[in-house]
Amino acid sequence: MTHSVIFYILAGLAGGIMGGMGLGGGTLLIPMLTVFLDVSGKQAAAINLISFIPMSIVACVIHAKNKLLDVKKALMIAIPAAATCAASSFFAQRAPQEVLSKGFAIFLIVLAVIMLISRAVAAYNSLCKKLAAYPLFPRPDAQ
Repeated sequence: MTHSVIFYILAGLAGGIMGGMGLGGGTLLIPMLTVFLDVSGKQAAAINLISFIPMSIVACVIHAKNKLLDVKKALMIAIPAAATCAASSFFAQRAPQEVLSKGFAIFLIVLAVIMLISRAVAAYNSLCKKLAAYPLFPRPDAQ
């Protein structure tokens, strides 16, 4: 087995783990394909989309068995998503690779910043809650 086959399998495992948790496997899979496997961004997006089909079916079945799937809410998301997907796929095929790569990079950076800020706020709130039990450390926003 060649190294590239092993890397493709590892990329699939990482994407599957992320997708199974509902975190969007492509967020990890596309950078892995483009950075480590020298796959073009457009081809990586296509690979991600086709791999998403079986991943989503398996995840949906498991979440449905655990009574976590609300079909009505999912359809309210899926129908407009499918419609805009057609338009964005049309755009992606015609857009220069550089525009797509930079757009995806900006998306990942913004996502990382948002996640860091939300974790920092959660950590601050947790710390304030713990320290509020001690009279020497009143919560700054407490009356």
